[in-house]
Amino acid sequence: MKLSLCSILMCASLVMAAPSVFAGPSLSDDRRDGTPVALLPTPWTQEAKSAKMPLPEYPRPQMTRRQWSNLNGDWDYMGGASSLNPLTQPATPPAFGAKPEQIKVPYPPESYLSGIMRKQELNMWYRRAFTVPKDWKGNRVLLHFGAVDCQSVVFVNGRLAGKHEGGWDSFQFDITNWLKSGNNELIVGARDDNDGYHSSGKDSVSQGDYTFTSGIWQTVWLEPVPQNYIQNLALTPDLSNSTVKISVGLSGQASRVRISMTANGKAVSHLVGTDADQVKVPVPDPHLWSPSDPFLYDLKVQLMDQRGKTVDEVNSYFGMRSVGRGMVNGMIRPLLNGKFVFQMGPLDQGYWPDGIHTAPTDAALKFDLDAIKRLGFNLVRKHGKVEPQRFYYWADKLGLMVWQDMPAMWYPDDEPERDRPEFEREWQTIMEQHHNSPAIVAWVPFNENWGAYDVARIAKWTKEQDPSRLVSGNSGYNNAPGYRPAPRDPGPINGDFDDLHIYVGPGSPTPPYLHRATALGEYGGVGLEVPEHMWPVEHGAYQMQPSVEALTHRYEELQRSLRKIVEEEGLGVAIYTQTTDVEHEINGFLTYDRKFDKMDFSRVRAANEAVLQAASRLNENEPTPTK
Repeated sequence: MKLSLCSILMCASLVMAAPSVFAGPSLSDDRRDGTPVALLPTPWTQEAKSAKMPLPEYPRPQMTRRQWSNLNGDWDYMGGASSLNPLTQPATPPAFGAKPEQIKVPYPPESYLSGIMRKQELNMWYRRAFTVPKDWKGNRVLLHFGAVDCQSVVFVNGRLAGKHEGGWDSFQFDITNWLKSGNNELIVGARDDNDGYHSSGKDSVSQGDYTFTSGIWQTVWLEPVPQNYIQNLALTPDLSNSTVKISVGLSGQASRVRISMTANGKAVSHLVGTDADQVKVPVPDPHLWSPSDPFLYDLKVQLMDQRGKTVDEVNSYFGMRSVGRGMVNGMIRPLLNGKFVFQMGPLDQGYWPDGIHTAPTDAALKFDLDAIKRLGFNLVRKHGKVEPQRFYYWADKLGLMVWQDMPAMWYPDDEPERDRPEFEREWQTIMEQHHNSPAIVAWVPFNENWGAYDVARIAKWTKEQDPSRLVSGNSGYNNAPGYRPAPRDPGPINGDFDDLHIYVGPGSPTPPYLHRATALGEYGGVGLEVPEHMWPVEHGAYQMQPSVEALTHRYEELQRSLRKIVEEEGLGVAIYTQTTDVEHEINGFLTYDRKFDKMDFSRVRAANEAVLQAASRLNENEPTPTK
């Protein structure tokens, strides 16, 4: 999305609303008697605030084990620029005071729900005690972090367990060798400069729009595993051969693998193999996954020793679907399961007024996706952020295609030999960790030239990493953030799409040519003020409307224009800005606190269904897939 501070200065069409009446404290009055005050509570704020263990759900739905231990909750905390830098003090952890502050993990220290609510902490230290269940005896113990922004160091009982860099990918350490009976001590240090020299998205001092997220911001958990165990799974559906390709990553000595597949509780396939690198499991008469029918197969993978005894077992799921491009009525369009399905949905930035990057509860995380479905969309573009695994789980279950962005690194040219390899490592890891989600249909390595470099190479490399999905190499290449002018159309090197951003739009996207489909990667951005439901700052949008009725009518006008472009000019994707308001941006379908529908949802749904039905009729002549 191009509503960054730098592009606000450039965009003549953006309208700043008059100062709003806000029934709540100002940003300068966010504490009373040292206690954080919620600036804009959501329906889940109180539940999350009072929870002894927030976000208790299993954090990795596509690879579950029966035993695990959630470490979310109250931790000791030290933070601030004056605290010891975790990156320069890695030998031993620091000492905590007699009465340290308490932080509620995994909410970031900038958030209300954390109990800290301070900005730009830079150096963060966390501490908690834990015990290992007695029935885990004889197992290895893995310590998992959903995400820590951005550089982290981990100590167990005073011993260095490991370090990690990157704010979006999950990571783990085998901490078995540092454990003892009874109480154990875990200390985590995190450093986040918010300087734009790593993949940060909107978390950048010079380019970011919103409240930062730093430190631990996803679930921390323990898991027992045997000496030889299943490390990861890679699941790739192959509709042309009615199989699913399963790669089983093992830690330790290779053994036989047993794979059992079921659908609605009924057995589908059973296979035992010794080649764990890749097994092709038959899926006879596959029931296809789609937004209108998000059918999922259940999977059990067991690791067996030489005697046939099961030593490890994980459960998973997958969807049978294909993604590609094809010729439809003489124009290149994106295909799902061999048919043209117009991809249409909102830009979604995943911010919360109480948790910033961390949704207050799992129900809140699901709520946004439910709202997108209620609006009649079939897609969501996850913009400038990578979500916890449970977001993609709900997209898989509910039936929403996902365009997944790589959050921008703002300054790739200052020290390219240091910063670019780390950016690419993290992007590759993100693609691997979310590969199994059938909902994800496209990868977006760059947005509007925000930190874009070597677009041709990165787009090609992204496609090589995952040829099962589409790639928009630089979504909205026609725009740029002030300090980096927009180049010309990169042409066929820009992946699978000619992807423009047009505000308010829908404008005139480039008709498809050569091998690329046409995408309107962003449009809309029409705003409405809703007093008492807005973040207490100055607000703006690309265009303002005075009422719910007027905003709904304006949206209907945009969708009628969009339908014509789909039918006559070959448009394949359209992404409207955006799901909810976000701090100063008031152009959402919902207010930032998720308490107020800013349009008539039934009329929005009808307008969206008219576009999707018109697109579906274009399949009357069988599409011709292209490579």
